Amino acid sequence: MTSVAVGCTSATTGSATSNPLEHPLELCCRLAHCPDPACSSRPHTLSPAAELPIALPGWLLGWDVFAFSGHRRFARHGSIPLIRNELRGSYRIALSPDAISVYLQRYQTMLAARQQDFDRLQQAYQGIDRVDLASAGLQPEKGDETLYAVRERKAKRVWFAEALLSSNEDEVRRLLVRAKEMGAQLGKPIRLWMSDEQDAFVKGIAAEFSGVPHRYGGNHFLRDLAKPTLASDSHANVQMRKKVCGLCAIEREVIQQQKQPTPGPIAEQEQDEDIVADPGAATAPAVGRASEVAVETAVEGSRGVVLDYRAAVRGILNDDQGGALHPPGLRMAEALTEVRESLQRNLDVNEPGVEHGQRERLAECIARGLEEGKADQREGKEQGKEHGVR
Repeated sequence: MTSVAVGCTSATTGSATSNPLEHPLELCCRLAHCPDPACSSRPHTLSPAAELPIALPGWLLGWDVFAFSGHRRFARHGSIPLIRNELRGSYRIALSPDAISVYLQRYQTMLAARQQDFDRLQQAYQGIDRVDLASAGLQPEKGDETLYAVRERKAKRVWFAEALLSSNEDEVRRLLVRAKEMGAQLGKPIRLWMSDEQDAFVKGIAAEFSGVPHRYGGNHFLRDLAKPTLASDSHANVQMRKKVCGLCAIEREVIQQQKQPTPGPIAEQEQDEDIVADPGAATAPAVGRASEVAVETAVEGSRGVVLDYRAAVRGILNDDQGGALHPPGLRMAEALTEVRESLQRNLDVNEPGVEHGQRERLAECIARGLEEGKADQREGKEQGKEHGVR
């Protein structure tokens, strides 16, 4: 550990241990009082200014560790346990998760203050004559407050973000007024507003930014443009779900087969082993039992393949994600086609048994659903080409 003395001469001396990335550092700080009798801070003990470039008073970390942790968390999205293990493994700095959490909160506060510093904001917009604003809402979980962010598109900066309890006109109006005030402080006229289709934003922007063009985001524009395509895709989606039937019956059949007791030949061979007195005579039943176990294991594995295919199809049928450029029905058809091709490769092996027939039935169910949705998907693709969506 290296010891460093900082500060002017004084009768009071304090020491603290800081943790830079290189090695632990013990700071011996000579504390002092303000020499001006009229100063209001004279009764308070002050740390020397030379301590600040190394670490803030009372901190366990140096500025380099502080910046390292903040960069790992907010630039690389590392978790607190990951940052803790990296500090301990690479730099031998042992910190508790609570301590790292506290320092990350301080880092976030400093970063937010730096981003909102008006002087830095003016420097970023020196070469920009007009600004384009956009608003977007983010709801982490259902029931949580929606976080609305106002960002500027030319300089690619987030001006501010605020959590709103509701999206009524008064709450949204307050957000728009703050954006208007920031634009006036910068002296930059607002050329364009982009937002979603909420009535509160449409009415608020028309009232606060009279004469400023208001446009929807690309996703909302495509959604309006692709309404005929999405209608056909939705109908195809419903029809495919209806026609891909019989899957539950196959699954129940496989599960029932798995619950059946062990086949008779193995049990009979176990009984014969108890009767055999000659050790040499027990070799043949042992070999037969091993072969029977191998066959049973193969059968169980084949049944498991059928259940795996069934689980994959269930997940595809429950997936309703997708936008205007890749609608849910088209996604479902593509995924079912991949499963159908995989099943066909499996069937081409031509393994005998009940499980082979179950896989054939599963492939037929998927084929019926794909055939039913072809007409609607073909119509949707033609409409999309006419509107330039796909």
